[in-house]
Amino acid sequence: MAIPASDRTDRLPSSAGTPAVEDSMAGTDLEKAPVDPVKIGPAPDGGLEAWLVAAGAACVLFSSLGYANAFGVFQEYYITHQLRDKSPDDISWIGSLAAFLQFAIGAVAGPLFDRYGSWIIRPASLLYVFAMMMTSLCDQYWHFVLVQGVLMGCSIGLLLFPSISAVSQYFDKKRGAALGLVVAGSSIGGIVFPIALSRLLNASSLGFGWSLRIIGFVTMPLLSFSCVVIKARLPPRKTKFFLPAAFKQADFSFLVLSLFFMFLGMFTPLFYIPSYAVSRGINSTLASYLLAILNGASTFGRIIPGILSDKVGQMNMLSIGSIITGVVIFCMTKAESVAGLVLYSIAIGFFSGTLISGASAALSICPEDPRDMGSFLGQGLAVGSLAALIGPPVNGILIRTSGGYLQLSILSGVMCLVGGVICFLTKLTTPKGLLGKT
Repeated sequence: MAIPASDRTDRLPSSAGTPAVEDSMAGTDLEKAPVDPVKIGPAPDGGLEAWLVAAGAACVLFSSLGYANAFGVFQEYYITHQLRDKSPDDISWIGSLAAFLQFAIGAVAGPLFDRYGSWIIRPASLLYVFAMMMTSLCDQYWHFVLVQGVLMGCSIGLLLFPSISAVSQYFDKKRGAALGLVVAGSSIGGIVFPIALSRLLNASSLGFGWSLRIIGFVTMPLLSFSCVVIKARLPPRKTKFFLPAAFKQADFSFLVLSLFFMFLGMFTPLFYIPSYAVSRGINSTLASYLLAILNGASTFGRIIPGILSDKVGQMNMLSIGSIITGVVIFCMTKAESVAGLVLYSIAIGFFSGTLISGASAALSICPEDPRDMGSFLGQGLAVGSLAALIGPPVNGILIRTSGGYLQLSILSGVMCLVGGVICFLTKLTTPKGLLGKT
């Protein structure tokens, strides 16, 4: 049975390291290192060090997920340039593979953080910049799959999970708000990168290669700052890279299932808003700006619900956000004019923004020991990420076979609705029940 996060952290210092507790842990999945009770106390929920960690994590998400959120620009650009001989679903495999790996790699990145702390961010930063520079040299489909799909997806995952796990160690009662602010960094990146890429690719003489190299140079100082300020608060401990006991918790297992359905539907606008706008007669530059508008609205969608989740409950907010996101995705083909597409991008951006920050906040209340935060986040999002691998290519096939976007919007909307309902019913497995603040 899951214990509320606020209770777990407060009780840990009085029991950690005692003979009774050590005996009870014998034979479990975890091999606990000796813990100094002074170092493990209630999370500070603020202070200079905590907010510097949050700022560093925001820079990581700005540079990595913010760039990944701009894949819709690449989707539209590749169709008419390097990969014009490929179908939309072929091209979407590049982005969906990256989206899958950036979460699936959490199964490794989370336990690495639990074992060794935040040092993993440093080599991951170098790998990420290297992947971006190598993408600038690609000109064949398999090049893009290996570099922009596999290499960049893995490097983003190695950056993402240690950053979010570190922030979760510094915040308890304000965790939803802190994670909302951190994840908003990816939304701000999702504003900057689509506009910058659109201008560099479509309205300059720089070409594809130098456009991406410039973006790479922009991320270098931000990631350098993150490498300096992000630190683990709790001491590392030895653990297996997989914690099967996590899936024996009903709340965790059902929450992961709900995330799978959410991820099947939520990536549709990020991949296909620009190409849908072009199909409605909008020029490619303005279509790319719609992605920036979507990510801009997502900034508020990640911060405001994050703050509210601390008051109404993380699972409550996640389920509400998923259901509303599903309803909005149903309406995708009703946005036909420029004004309609702008309003639609704002709406889908705001409500889908609740899902990324909400997923991290909801998963963070599942581990009974806060030192397992990285492993729980990594395993949960790794399983859910399988949907990110499947969803966009399936949508691409629907576009190719049906010649439109109606079937795509129906499928994606239903998936988000199902995910929201499962998340709400997951509350039945918690001590506070279906109507409780969970």
